[in-house]
Amino acid sequence: MTDLIAKADPVYVTDALIADDIDAYLDSHQHKTMLRFITCGSVDDGKSTLIGRLLYDSKMIFEDQLAALESDSRRVGTQGQEIDFALLVDGLAAEREQGITIDVAYRFFNTEKRKFIVADCPGHEQYTRNMITGASTADLAVILVDARKGVLVQTRRHSYLTHLIGIRNIVLAVNKMDLVGYDQGTYDAIVRDYTEFARSIGIERFTALPISGFKGDNITTRSANTAWYRGPTLIEHLETVEVNTARDIDKPFRLPVQWVNRPNLDFRGFSGLIAAGTIKPGDPVRVLPSGKTSTVSRIVTMDGDLESAVAGQSVTVCIADEIDCSRGDVIASADAPPQAANQFESTLVWLSDEALIPGRAYWLKLATQTVSATVQSPKYAVNVNTLEHVAVKTLDLNAIGVVELTTDKRLVFEPYVDDRTLGGYILIDKITNATVAAGMLHFSLRRAQNVHWQALDVSRDAHAALKGQKASVLWFTGLSGSGKSTIANLVEKKLHAMGKHTFLLDGDNVRHGLNKDLGFTEADRIENIRRVGEVARLMTDAGLIVLTAFISPFRAEREMVRKLLPEGEFVEVFIDTPLEEAERRDVKGLYKKARAGQLRNFTGIDSPYEAPLSPEIRVDTTRESPEDAAERIVDRILGHWMPTI
Repeated sequence: MTDLIAKADPVYVTDALIADDIDAYLDSHQHKTMLRFITCGSVDDGKSTLIGRLLYDSKMIFEDQLAALESDSRRVGTQGQEIDFALLVDGLAAEREQGITIDVAYRFFNTEKRKFIVADCPGHEQYTRNMITGASTADLAVILVDARKGVLVQTRRHSYLTHLIGIRNIVLAVNKMDLVGYDQGTYDAIVRDYTEFARSIGIERFTALPISGFKGDNITTRSANTAWYRGPTLIEHLETVEVNTARDIDKPFRLPVQWVNRPNLDFRGFSGLIAAGTIKPGDPVRVLPSGKTSTVSRIVTMDGDLESAVAGQSVTVCIADEIDCSRGDVIASADAPPQAANQFESTLVWLSDEALIPGRAYWLKLATQTVSATVQSPKYAVNVNTLEHVAVKTLDLNAIGVVELTTDKRLVFEPYVDDRTLGGYILIDKITNATVAAGMLHFSLRRAQNVHWQALDVSRDAHAALKGQKASVLWFTGLSGSGKSTIANLVEKKLHAMGKHTFLLDGDNVRHGLNKDLGFTEADRIENIRRVGEVARLMTDAGLIVLTAFISPFRAEREMVRKLLPEGEFVEVFIDTPLEEAERRDVKGLYKKARAGQLRNFTGIDSPYEAPLSPEIRVDTTRESPEDAAERIVDRILGHWMPTI
């Protein structure tokens, strides 16, 4: 054993079964419960060191790892000639160079009583998004406080977030007690300060411990240095606290369907992880959002059929009746189903460097469901330090706010306080596929329950048939001055002359009435297009051919309008004119004003234009005249295709 290891523990032996009989080792741990927990708090409170100590004291480090730890401690450690336990967790080069945690590090260890997965979360505010990731699946949070510094801003922020995420098992670990001489007065003062703050954010109870992650006081064994402390050690508390899975078993049955298992014509099952409750063959179930009911005929696993299954198990459920059920649906207790709605109030934690854009459509992923969602301007944001509600128009990185959101179809959900699986979601940017926010649903809005689609006897197809045409939307997009309005006007004239029923929605004209309250910020541009898209959809319901001439600079919003319409009815017409040519024309003098700084948020100058990637029709106005382009578009609409010029 090396010198450093000898100083720490002259007799360090891992479980012999790991090397001698791995099968026996795994079998000995098969029936142990699993606790997932996180360590969090402010910078340099000792989170990584604590986890390193837990790994070390639970004999989960092998000889080669110990040798590497000794070498790394001498080279980049922060503890002089002693072992730097944080290096067992901080694996990134940038983390070791700076002595900080950047990403979430997951580590596994076990004791005789329980298995553990611990997530070491970064303390820096800029990495709050990573802390949310670690907390999302945790049963317990260990919030560390440096005994020398007391309760800090990040202590409050992480406490608020862990409570918001739904973690109800909180441990306040007053760390580095060795650096304050194990003074009880210092410890008691910190506990009093934290108790006052915890009550203000709704934390009703927590467990406080005086520890030293570096020295090992009260981690796995009670310390003689804190004879005044009568509570459990950290590991004793972790071994006995109730895990979420135990509570989930007592809830009504919930199975979000992940996969329809159909290996042959004689078998059809629905696979997924049971989120809550218990199930057995013969139990009545309801499939949501359709509401169809049936009974469970079999519970299938790779190891054979089960007589019952509980929360936390992955199974395939077969139901007696051939009813429609697919990925994203939820199989639930027939007499206690979750809700389904499309409008909600929610808390949102913004995780992206780019601010929330109210009105923009994002992908919303909840359990196995993925829908398109738009978020309205926040009702308010929460100042984590003062808990004050602050009026804001958007949410920036790490901001926490309460918002209303709307989905394009009904979402099966439960309030987050009742069910983290069916109440928690993430938002994903449709263009970059980056996760931009984590959310917690409060409740569905009353208007979502009271407003229903009215069944109409005269269908949109009947309206179109009466006019002898196919309803569609010709969406002309391009830079200002590209020729959108000119070509759209020519197309309408030709269609009108042929007896077709049309209506032209022009960008400038709409802003005189329907959208006169909107400016040209990114959020206002998005709302402008949303409203026009809804109007265009209503007009196609009347059987009309609708032409729209809008810059509509963002792909996400053009795609949003496409999804409002039946497949094939949205025709994107890209008027592809180079910026220099559009600026040379400058019929309205707008480019000149934008260049002079008199017109802000002007597309092509200080606001971006996202050109279509695969439009149905592309018009190059440097090679094709407006008249020829209009003729080609009319032929396309009437079913006569000509190659793109």
